Amino acid sequence: MIKLLHLTFILLSIVSFVGRVIISETHPGLLKQSLFKIVPHVITGCLVLSGIILVIQGNWLSGESGWLSAKLLALLGYVGLGIFCLRVRGKDRWLAFSGAMLCFAYMGMVAVTKNPWFFL
Repeated sequence: MIKLLHLTFILLSIVSFVGRVIISETHPGLLKQSLFKIVPHVITGCLVLSGIILVIQGNWLSGESGWLSAKLLALLGYVGLGIFCLRVRGKDRWLAFSGAMLCFAYMGMVAVTKNPWFFL
């Protein structure tokens, strides 16, 4: 049940981020509304909470947990690049967006393989 919730929050998180990037290009004034300021934080909070519950339930801290550290660093990169992406315009926005998407894809692959070096 928690895994399904976590996967749902992952989907909501990425849809929310991509949607906000599109809105920031087409109707930037909408992002000032409280709905667009509060909902992404609620989704992210639920995503992180469900992830913590999964780590505890899976007893993943007792063994090799390098993959969890890699996911946490990638999450910080995703959040940082996402914030930067929403605050700048032009080429820098799209470079940050691409970096955020790479971080997101990396987190997904690490979650599936439990190996932070899956690409080697």
